[in-house]
Amino acid sequence: MFKALVLTQEGKTTLANIEALTESVLPEGEVLVDVSYSSLNYKDGLAITGTGRIIRNFPMVPGIDFSGVVSESADPRYKKGDEVILTGWGVGENHWGGMAEKARVKSDWLVPMPAACSAEQSMMIGTAGLTAMLCVQALQDAKITPESGEVLVTGASGGVGSVAVSLLARLGYKVVASSGRVEQNSELLLSLGAAEVIDRSEFEQDARPLEKQRWAGIVDTVGNKVLATALAQMNYGGAAAICGLAGGFALPTTVMPFILRGVSLLGIDSVSCPFEKRKAAWGRVIELLPDSYYQQAAQTVALEEVAAYADKIVKGQVTGRVLVKI
Repeated sequence: MFKALVLTQEGKTTLANIEALTESVLPEGEVLVDVSYSSLNYKDGLAITGTGRIIRNFPMVPGIDFSGVVSESADPRYKKGDEVILTGWGVGENHWGGMAEKARVKSDWLVPMPAACSAEQSMMIGTAGLTAMLCVQALQDAKITPESGEVLVTGASGGVGSVAVSLLARLGYKVVASSGRVEQNSELLLSLGAAEVIDRSEFEQDARPLEKQRWAGIVDTVGNKVLATALAQMNYGGAAAICGLAGGFALPTTVMPFILRGVSLLGIDSVSCPFEKRKAAWGRVIELLPDSYYQQAAQTVALEEVAAYADKIVKGQVTGRVLVKI
């Protein structure tokens, strides 16, 4: 028997309960993992609260990422005792995820635990940190350098945003962090390396097609009016790496920044990111994140506390990463 957070549905209401299960009910996969840690992401929050139509088939164990130790494997690439990480691939959405003591998954979805990284640290980074690293790498590939100018991070107090701030600062960029809770989060964001913290409300007004140039690059987790306004303020030749929709999936903008300032919009997906790219990003994010990140940017909760924290994360009441100790 093992313990799991199981989501069921009654009518249109999603229910989240801790249940004792047997291995026989786990979905198919080549590798069985004893889960050490998972983490609570915004998508998990939507799934657990039923706020977003993330899950279509019930029952479901949520948790879009996890770290743990292989207990059984039918794939020669992994053997019993190997430490592994999983992020993405629809796990926690249409395949049972990481908020359980055991998970059975496809071997192609796993990444070996990088050297000098613990199971706990890997989930302090998690899907959010991997996504942030992919955003930063995309800006670098677009030739946005520290000398290019300021880089804006929207939703900076969230999981992706807080890692992006730390990574960009570590690489020498001047980072401006945008947050909807400046008073509560300024101290943390400045300690992670932000040069300035500004209120998200500055970006929530209807923007003109073009505004005064300011941003060489953007890491955006919010979307909607926030991204539209930021795009109108981009420097000539700037680039925006976009990976989230915390403010909605709409983008009320015009073609003007793209055709008159040569702005590039870079879509970032970490769910189906190919293995080699994913593995390289994991190695790079672990190399770059300072020890101080692990001391400041995460809080740890038990599986029994996840449902309450899911409600908080959807309401924007969570700062940084939420680590789930399984």
